[in-house]
Amino acid sequence: MARVGAVAAMGTVAHHSLPTSLVSRRLASSLWGNSLRTLMAVSSSLDAHFGGLGFELQGCTSRRPRPLLIMARKRTGFAELFMNKRSGEQEKQVEESGPRRPPLKRGKVSPRLEVPKHIPRPPYVGSKRAPAFLDEFQIQDAEGIERMRASGQLAARVRDYAGTLVKPGVTTDEIDRAVHQMIIDAGAYPSPLGYGGFPKSVCTSVNECICHGIPDSRPLQDGDIINIDVTVFLNGYHGDTSKTFFCGIVSDDAKQLVEVTREALDKAIAICGPGVEFKKIGRTINEIADKYGYGVVEHFVGHGVGQVFHSAPSILHNRNNQPGRMVVGQTFTIEPMLTQGSIRDVMWNDDWTCVTEDGGLSAQFEHSLLITESGVEILTL
Repeated sequence: MARVGAVAAMGTVAHHSLPTSLVSRRLASSLWGNSLRTLMAVSSSLDAHFGGLGFELQGCTSRRPRPLLIMARKRTGFAELFMNKRSGEQEKQVEESGPRRPPLKRGKVSPRLEVPKHIPRPPYVGSKRAPAFLDEFQIQDAEGIERMRASGQLAARVRDYAGTLVKPGVTTDEIDRAVHQMIIDAGAYPSPLGYGGFPKSVCTSVNECICHGIPDSRPLQDGDIINIDVTVFLNGYHGDTSKTFFCGIVSDDAKQLVEVTREALDKAIAICGPGVEFKKIGRTINEIADKYGYGVVEHFVGHGVGQVFHSAPSILHNRNNQPGRMVVGQTFTIEPMLTQGSIRDVMWNDDWTCVTEDGGLSAQFEHSLLITESGVEILTL
């Protein structure tokens, strides 16, 4: 996923908002046109003036270069007023949904796990800096398609196995250990491990955590929901997928949020095919969310995937005017995050974990996709 900033690119790939300095001028130009070049130049000068410390945008503070990239659009005063009004209505909906859960708290993070030396690593492993965002589509040839299918199928098996471990009393650290072992047993590398300094092999995002939750010692509790985001690097290609699971007996409100998020992903995938505009993805997801009064997180997006973990196109899940159309052989993810209340996020001081500003629940589903002559193939079923 990545994030969107306020005026320029920020954060992850529709996942997190990051410092404007992270978005390259080439990316800005390719996604939004030459009219943003001047804007990006101004952004660079601001970043130089403030020492690259990051900016607090729409409730999320970036403390260091985040892995994914995102473009933010400047809002008019009317648009900002509308967004604030809508956010207030959603926060009221959270307050009226029943007793509040205790806020999510950080547990103890254990040391990172080792990967056998014979297993090939992605090129970013060993660096604490996130790799540059590739502003080109990843178009697969016949061999690339077969390798993407293999990595996608492994990621899906790991994701589903991880889901069987979700029970009250189990820690997310235990899930991470199990996922790590299954991936390396298959001769693959857990893609999140070492990505921009991320310390674990999987992302586990519980309750109000929107994404990038770091596995730790906190035991899962009856009634929790948890998104498990798995990416594997197998034979030189990344397979990326996530799913939100129920822990024990979950409230009807939480069940509906999760089911609607799954529906939003399924319907967005259904409209994909050669020549389809990317912006139709966001329109489809937003229409479903609106029907149930849910928010669509804008800071985090889907992305191209293949030999490179994150690349163009950035897939926005909300209504947008992003240019570009799908082409045969292209591989990318769709990974909507829907919230009960505010779509604004707050980043913990671990520089990864992002939670909803108002503590409302968030759910997410993700698949890696291949555009084919006849439509679309889901690589992570």
